[in-house]
Amino acid sequence: MSRLIQKRIGHLAVNVAVAVGAVITLVPLAWMVFSSFKTTTEIFTYPPWLMPRELSLFNYESLLRGFPFGRWYLNSIFYCAVVTVAVPLVCSLAGYAFAKLSFRGRRGLFLLVLASIVIPFQVILIPMFILMSQIGWVDTPYAMTIPWIAPALGIFLMRQYSYAIPAELLEAARIDGASEFRIYWQIVLPLLKNGLAALAIIQFLSSWNSYIWPLMVLRGQESMTLPVGLAGMQAQAAGTATPYGEMMAGATLASLPVIVLFLIAQRYLISGLTTGAVK
Repeated sequence: MSRLIQKRIGHLAVNVAVAVGAVITLVPLAWMVFSSFKTTTEIFTYPPWLMPRELSLFNYESLLRGFPFGRWYLNSIFYCAVVTVAVPLVCSLAGYAFAKLSFRGRRGLFLLVLASIVIPFQVILIPMFILMSQIGWVDTPYAMTIPWIAPALGIFLMRQYSYAIPAELLEAARIDGASEFRIYWQIVLPLLKNGLAALAIIQFLSSWNSYIWPLMVLRGQESMTLPVGLAGMQAQAAGTATPYGEMMAGATLASLPVIVLFLIAQRYLISGLTTGAVK
C-alpha cells in the first residue's frame, strides 16, 4: 500500500472519529432544544422522537411567568462579568511579578501558590463558607466574586506567558523612566492578549456553570444564579407535576451565552492555549 493511500485512510479515519464524536456531543443538546418546545407527555413518549409534533412557546412563556428566570439570568451575567474581567487583570499582575520581578521569597511564594492547585475544592468549601458567614458576606455579591479573582491556575498560566516577554524590552522601558505599573499596562498587558483571552473564556465557563458555591452562599430566589435556580425548579414543584418542559426551556436559554461565546472566541481560546504551551 502506497504512502499516499495510507495518508488518505488516516485522514478518513480521523474525520470519521471527529464526526462520531460530534454526533455524540450534539444529540443531547438537540434533544434539550427540541424538548423545550414539547409538552411533558410528548417528552416522555415511547419510542422517543427528536422533533416535536408542533412547535409551541408555551414552556418559555410558563418559565418566564412562573419563575424569576430573568433575575437568575441577570445575576449569572453580573457575577460572571465581574469575575471574567477581574481574574485576567489580577492573575496577569501576579504572573508578571513572579516571572519578571526579583523579590525575596519569590520562588517559595510561587511554589505555595502552585501547591494550592492540587487542593480539592471540597476541602476548602466548609472553611470558606464559615469565613463568608463570619464577615457577613453570605447572600451578597462579594461572596460570589472576591474569593475567585486570583485562582492559582490563572496565576500559573500568566507567569508562563510572561516568561516569553523579552527582558531587554522591559529594561529599555525602565531606562526611559517608565514605572513598573506603566510597563505592565502599556507593554506587558498587550503582549499577553492571547493568554488573557484564553483565561477569560475558561473563567467565564467555570463561573457560568458554578453550582455548589452559589447554592451554599446565596439565599432566596431573587439572588439565585441560573444553575441553582434551574435545579431548584423541581423542588419548587413539590406536590405537582415536575415542569420538565420549563426546565428544558431554561436549560436552552442558559446554554445560549456559552454557545455564542464559543463561536466568537474559539480562535482566541485555541491560539491562547497553544501559545502558552510553548515557553
